[in-house]
Amino acid sequence: MATVELRFSALPEHVRTARLVAAAVARRAGVEEAVLDEVRLAVGEACTRAVGLHQTGGISAPVKVLLIEEEKQFSIEVGDEAPHAAPGDRASGAGDGDGETDEDEMGLAVISGLVDDVEVSAGEHGGSIKMTWPTTPPPTILV
Repeated sequence: MATVELRFSALPEHVRTARLVAAAVARRAGVEEAVLDEVRLAVGEACTRAVGLHQTGGISAPVKVLLIEEEKQFSIEVGDEAPHAAPGDRASGAGDGDGETDEDEMGLAVISGLVDDVEVSAGEHGGSIKMTWPTTPPPTILV
């Protein structure tokens, strides 16, 4: 299992770099070429969400992206350190009235539409979005 870790300052201009790195590592891991656009879009959405949460919360910690290559799958986990309620939980009052919660849920809906296997976790110490794609094994070369 190979893992690449990327950390970047919570600034919108760094999201593009995260997308490019994710697509390059996904390609090398064996994610089908036809799926790479979805990988780029999903990572961009997840990173943009994390950057927004950090900026809104005044958090100076970097956004963390883990790119994990396993035997038959490739996963990307985007983590933030922003305290927030679990998705769909409006009882906490976080973001009520300013559209922040609706925007967050819209971003998660976009990611869910792009990726079949998504896990979202959130709590008072931050959250993460883990997205997983199947990989195809490299062709066997007979000599």
